[in-house]
Amino acid sequence: MPRSSTLPELLIRRELHRRGMRYRVNHKLLPGRPDIAFTRAKLAVFIDGCFWHLCPLHGAVPKNNSAWWAAKLQRNVQRDREKDNQLSALGWTVAHFWEHEDPMDVADRIEALWQQNREAPERGTRSPRHV
Repeated sequence: MPRSSTLPELLIRRELHRRGMRYRVNHKLLPGRPDIAFTRAKLAVFIDGCFWHLCPLHGAVPKNNSAWWAAKLQRNVQRDREKDNQLSALGWTVAHFWEHEDPMDVADRIEALWQQNREAPERGTRSPRHV
Protein backbone atom coordinates (compact mmCIF):
# COMPACT_ATOMS: atom_id res chain seq x y z
CA MET A 1 0.00 0.00 0.00
CA PRO A 2 1.52 3.35 -0.97
CA ARG A 3 2.32 5.69 1.88
CA SER A 4 1.44 9.33 1.75
CA SER A 5 2.33 11.99 4.24
CA THR A 6 -0.51 13.42 6.27
CA LEU A 7 -0.80 17.13 6.97
CA PRO A 8 0.26 16.70 10.64
CA GLU A 9 3.37 14.79 9.50
CA LEU A 10 4.24 17.47 6.97
CA LEU A 11 3.85 20.28 9.49
CA ILE A 12 5.98 18.49 12.08
CA ARG A 13 8.67 17.57 9.54
CA ARG A 14 8.77 21.13 8.22
CA GLU A 15 9.32 22.47 11.74
CA LEU A 16 12.01 19.89 12.54
CA HIS A 17 13.81 20.73 9.29
CA ARG A 18 13.55 24.45 10.07
CA ARG A 19 15.31 23.71 13.37
CA GLY A 20 18.17 22.06 11.50
CA MET A 21 17.23 18.52 12.43
CA ARG A 22 17.77 16.02 9.62
CA TYR A 23 15.88 12.75 9.44
CA ARG A 24 14.67 9.96 7.19
CA VAL A 25 11.04 9.60 6.19
CA ASN A 26 9.38 6.15 6.28
CA HIS A 27 12.76 4.46 6.79
CA LYS A 28 12.36 1.14 4.95
CA LEU A 29 15.10 -0.70 6.84
CA LEU A 30 13.46 -0.30 10.25
CA PRO A 31 10.55 -2.30 11.68
CA GLY A 32 7.26 -0.49 11.14
CA ARG A 33 8.82 2.11 8.81
CA PRO A 34 8.78 5.06 11.24
CA ASP A 35 7.23 8.27 9.92
CA ILE A 36 10.39 10.10 11.02
CA ALA A 37 13.69 8.39 11.91
CA PHE A 38 16.78 10.05 13.33
CA THR A 39 19.38 7.38 12.60
CA ARG A 40 22.29 8.83 14.58
CA ALA A 41 20.12 9.46 17.64
CA LYS A 42 18.28 6.15 17.18
CA LEU A 43 14.93 7.89 17.58
CA ALA A 44 11.87 6.54 15.74
CA VAL A 45 8.81 8.81 15.60
CA PHE A 46 5.28 7.82 14.64
CA ILE A 47 2.46 10.31 14.07
CA ASP A 48 -0.61 8.19 14.74
CA GLY A 49 -3.98 8.88 13.20
CA CYS A 50 -6.73 9.12 15.79
CA PHE A 51 -9.08 6.77 13.94
CA TRP A 52 -6.60 4.10 12.84
CA HIS A 53 -4.74 3.85 16.14
CA LEU A 54 -7.67 4.27 18.57
CA CYS A 55 -6.85 7.62 20.14
CA PRO A 56 -8.42 7.73 23.61
CA LEU A 57 -9.87 11.18 22.84
CA HIS A 58 -11.04 10.77 19.24
CA GLY A 59 -10.80 7.10 18.30
CA ALA A 60 -14.17 5.43 17.90
CA VAL A 61 -15.22 2.18 16.30
CA PRO A 62 -17.78 2.77 13.53
CA LYS A 63 -21.28 1.53 14.28
CA ASN A 64 -21.69 -0.20 10.91
CA ASN A 65 -19.93 -3.56 10.86
CA SER A 66 -18.58 -2.77 14.33
CA ALA A 67 -17.21 -6.25 15.08
CA TRP A 68 -15.03 -6.19 11.98
CA TRP A 69 -13.84 -2.64 12.66
CA ALA A 70 -13.09 -3.37 16.32
CA ALA A 71 -10.92 -6.34 15.35
CA LYS A 72 -9.21 -4.35 12.59
CA LEU A 73 -8.40 -1.37 14.82
CA GLN A 74 -7.28 -3.56 17.75
CA ARG A 75 -4.92 -5.37 15.36
CA ASN A 76 -3.45 -1.99 14.36
CA VAL A 77 -2.77 -1.21 18.03
CA GLN A 78 -1.27 -4.66 18.56
CA ARG A 79 0.95 -4.22 15.47
CA ASP A 80 2.10 -0.87 16.88
CA ARG A 81 3.22 -2.58 20.09
CA GLU A 82 5.03 -5.31 18.14
CA LYS A 83 7.00 -2.85 15.99
CA ASP A 84 7.78 -0.73 19.08
CA ASN A 85 9.20 -3.78 20.83
CA GLN A 86 11.28 -4.66 17.76
CA LEU A 87 12.70 -1.15 17.56
CA SER A 88 13.41 -1.05 21.30
CA ALA A 89 15.24 -4.38 21.04
CA LEU A 90 17.47 -2.75 18.41
CA GLY A 91 18.30 0.06 20.86
CA TRP A 92 15.95 2.66 19.40
CA THR A 93 13.83 5.09 21.37
CA VAL A 94 10.25 5.02 20.07
CA ALA A 95 7.91 7.99 20.40
CA HIS A 96 4.27 8.20 19.32
CA PHE A 97 2.26 11.37 18.90
CA TRP A 98 -1.38 11.85 17.92
CA GLU A 99 -2.34 13.66 14.74
CA HIS A 100 -4.49 16.10 16.76
CA GLU A 101 -1.54 17.37 18.83
CA ASP A 102 -0.11 20.80 18.14
CA PRO A 103 2.77 20.41 15.63
CA MET A 104 4.97 22.94 17.46
CA ASP A 105 4.52 21.11 20.79
CA VAL A 106 5.27 17.80 19.10
CA ALA A 107 8.39 19.26 17.47
CA ASP A 108 9.53 20.55 20.88
CA ARG A 109 9.14 17.11 22.46
CA ILE A 110 10.84 15.38 19.52
CA GLU A 111 13.74 17.83 19.74
CA ALA A 112 14.11 17.14 23.47
CA LEU A 113 14.24 13.38 22.86
CA TRP A 114 16.66 13.91 19.96
CA GLN A 115 18.97 15.98 22.17
CA GLN A 116 18.72 13.46 25.00
CA ASN A 117 19.60 10.55 22.70
CA ARG A 118 22.46 12.40 21.03
CA GLU A 119 23.97 13.19 24.43
CA ALA A 120 23.44 9.72 25.92
CA PRO A 121 26.74 7.87 26.27
CA GLU A 122 25.13 4.52 25.53
CA ARG A 123 21.80 3.88 23.89
CA GLY A 124 20.35 0.75 25.45
CA THR A 125 16.85 -0.51 25.01
CA ARG A 126 14.18 1.98 25.94
CA SER A 127 10.53 1.28 26.36
CA PRO A 128 8.21 2.81 23.77
CA ARG A 129 6.08 5.67 24.92
CA HIS A 130 3.32 7.95 23.85
CA VAL A 131 4.81 11.34 24.67
